[in-house]
Amino acid sequence: MMDFARIRARAEERKGGDAVLKSLLGPAFDNTTLAKVPDDRILSTMAERVFAAGFVWRVIEQKWPGFEEAFLHFEPKRLLFQPDDFWHDLASDKRIVRNPQKIRSVRDNAAFVERVSQEHGSFGRFLAAWPADDQVGLTGYLGKHGSRLGGNTGQYLLRWLGWDTFILSQDMILALRDAGLDIGEAASSTKDQAKVQAQINEWAKATKLPRAHISRILSMSIGVNRPAEELASYMGE
Repeated sequence: MMDFARIRARAEERKGGDAVLKSLLGPAFDNTTLAKVPDDRILSTMAERVFAAGFVWRVIEQKWPGFEEAFLHFEPKRLLFQPDDFWHDLASDKRIVRNPQKIRSVRDNAAFVERVSQEHGSFGRFLAAWPADDQVGLTGYLGKHGSRLGGNTGQYLLRWLGWDTFILSQDMILALRDAGLDIGEAASSTKDQAKVQAQINEWAKATKLPRAHISRILSMSIGVNRPAEELASYMGE
């Protein structure tokens, strides 16, 4: 495998130096802080990532106050108490993006959040307690037990919540393959994801960098060299 220092040096050169690169890395997340995040904010972020998937993110962000109102501020217990007519009417509610499947996922994920919260004290506590070196296991759990939370949606959910997350973007996968990691072009198999997790863990231990920073450095070291100003405008990647 290529030494991570070489990958970082290439990213620095592409972005205009160490200071610029550091400015694009974002915060160093502390997973333990998620224990304080209330369940309604967890469900709200789940819904936002689900509705944003395959859609223009900025549109979802602009409409989000309407989503909050329509979905009763995403309080799981309150949503689960609503009759079928409530959910049926949302499909014609102009305050939100009227996608029946994604609307249904909010109801399913309200039940998911409530179930996990009952078992662990809150969904945030569940996330805070999950081992930082097993992101693949956590995203697998989200994909299996949640609704429409598989693949990159689960990764973006964790990133938006503040869990120290790497994002398997096309550029990151390309950088890993270029560095010598034997994975497929999509890195979608269980075997490939285990390899990615192991390599990220190794670099995190060696560099003391957050996994989110390693992810961003990899992505910025290869592929289309987007201007720093453009990257700064959407720090969620």
